[in-house]
Amino acid sequence: MSDTKLHTLQPLPLWQNFMRLNAVPRPSKKEAEVTRFMVDFGKGLGLETSVDAVGNVLIRKPATPGCEHAPVVVLQSHLDMVHQKNSRTDFDFLSEGIRMRVDGDWVRAEGTTLGADNGIGVAAIMAILEGHAPRHPPLEALFTIDEETGMTGAKALTGDWLAGRILLNLDTEDDTELTIGCAGGLDVTGQLAVALEPLPSGYTTYELAISGLTGGHSGMDIHLGRGNSNKLLARCLGTVAAEVPLRLVELTGGSLRNAIPREAQAMFAVPSDTAAKVDQIVANLTAIIRHEYAVTDPDLSIKCRLAPAASQVLSERDQQKTLLAIDAFPNGIFRMSPSVPGLVQTSNNLAKVTIKDGTAEWACLARSSVDSERQELGRVIRQILEGIGACVEFANDYPGWQPNPESKIVALMRRIYREGYDTEPHVAACHAGLECGIIGAHYPAMEMISFGPNIRGAHSPDERVQVSSVQKFWQYLLKTLDALTKTERTS
Repeated sequence: MSDTKLHTLQPLPLWQNFMRLNAVPRPSKKEAEVTRFMVDFGKGLGLETSVDAVGNVLIRKPATPGCEHAPVVVLQSHLDMVHQKNSRTDFDFLSEGIRMRVDGDWVRAEGTTLGADNGIGVAAIMAILEGHAPRHPPLEALFTIDEETGMTGAKALTGDWLAGRILLNLDTEDDTELTIGCAGGLDVTGQLAVALEPLPSGYTTYELAISGLTGGHSGMDIHLGRGNSNKLLARCLGTVAAEVPLRLVELTGGSLRNAIPREAQAMFAVPSDTAAKVDQIVANLTAIIRHEYAVTDPDLSIKCRLAPAASQVLSERDQQKTLLAIDAFPNGIFRMSPSVPGLVQTSNNLAKVTIKDGTAEWACLARSSVDSERQELGRVIRQILEGIGACVEFANDYPGWQPNPESKIVALMRRIYREGYDTEPHVAACHAGLECGIIGAHYPAMEMISFGPNIRGAHSPDERVQVSSVQKFWQYLLKTLDALTKTERTS
C-alpha cells in the first residue's frame, strides 16, 4: 500500500494520475496492460484515441476555444519502466503495483524502481488531457512503448500518424535543463558454449557475492565512476586464481542493459587445503576495493562463504576465456565530447554476464552521439568476443538526436524559463537515449525539446523524484503550452 501522504501532494491531478499509472504493471516489452489502461483513459474522456500495430497510443485533444489557430503540439512520454529491485525485496513487477512513500521533499518506492522515469511525464500529459491546463493549442498525446529496452515503439511509428510539428518530450531528469540532443545506442550480445568437466576430489566450493553498489542509469550516470558488479567480480576471481588453483562453477551478474549492474555472484572451487588463504585474499581485496569505491559506492559489500559442493566446473581453457572477456570488455567512458565540455560522447555498459549450464553470455549497451563512433565501439566489443570464439549479435541500433540550438521552440522555452526563474536554463545534449532522434527520423521537419523534473537514481531501487521540482516542471509545462497558443500555425 502506498503512503497516504501522496494524496495531498500538489499538483494533485498529476500525482493522482501517477498513482493510477503505478498501479498498472508496465515492464518493457510487456506493455499490453498499460496500453489498455491508456486507451480506456483516452476514450473515457471522450477523446479521439488510437493504437498502432505495436501498442503505441495516440490521444488527440482539441485546442482551448479561441486557440484553434495555434500549431499542433505533440506531448510525448513512454509507458514502460525499468524494473529493478533490491535482492532482499519481495516484489513481483508483473502482478503488483509500485509501493510508494513520501520522504520529505522526495517520493520513492519501497525497495524497487519508482517509475518516475517516465511515469511523471505520462501523468502530466494525462492531467492536461483531463482539462487541467487553462490554455493550450491542439494536442497530440503520444505514449510510446518499449523505450527502455530498444525503443521499438518509436521505431515503429509511421510518418503519417502525427500532424504536429512541435514535440515536447517529457523524459529528462533535471529541472534546470533543456535537452536538445542525445546519444544513440547499440545492444551487443555475445554467446559461447563452454565445456564442463567433473570437479576433482579434494576441492571446497565457495560462493562469492558482490552487492550494495549504487548502480544507476547507464547513460546519465556512466560518468560518475560507479562500480560495475560484473567487472569487480571478475577482478576478485582473477585475484584469487593468481594465488590458488581456482575452478569456476558458475557466474551471474546484472540484469538490464540500461542499468549499471549492482549485484553479481559466482560459485567456484579451490583445493581444500587453500581455504584459509582464499579467505585472506578476499578479505585483503575487499578492503582495497571498498577504499577505491568509498565515495561512489559506500554500501559496497563483498562476501565469500562456503557453498554446497559442486559436481561440475568449467574446463580450464573455457574458464580462462570467459573471465578474460569480462576483464577485457570496455566499460564506462570510451570518449568524452571534444566540442561540448563535460559531455560523455561514447560509452559502454557491461550490463549482464551469465556463465551457467554450459553457456556463457555477455550483454551490453554501447552509446554514442556520433553514429560512426558507436559502430567503432561495437566493432571493438565484437573483436573481443569473437577472439574467444563467441557468436556476436548486434540489435536495437538507434540514432542519436542532433541538436538544433537555433530552433524556435528552444528560443521560446529559454525565454519562458528566464522570465519565470530569473536565470538561464542549461541548454545541452545528454548521454542518455531519448526517442527524439528516432521520431525525428520519421518527421524530419519536427522541432523537438525535452525537459522534466528532478529525478535521481533512475534505473535503480534508489530512484526518487522531487516533489517541489514536479511543481516547477508542471508550471513550466503550462506556461509553455499557454505561450504556444499565441503563435500562428504554419503550413
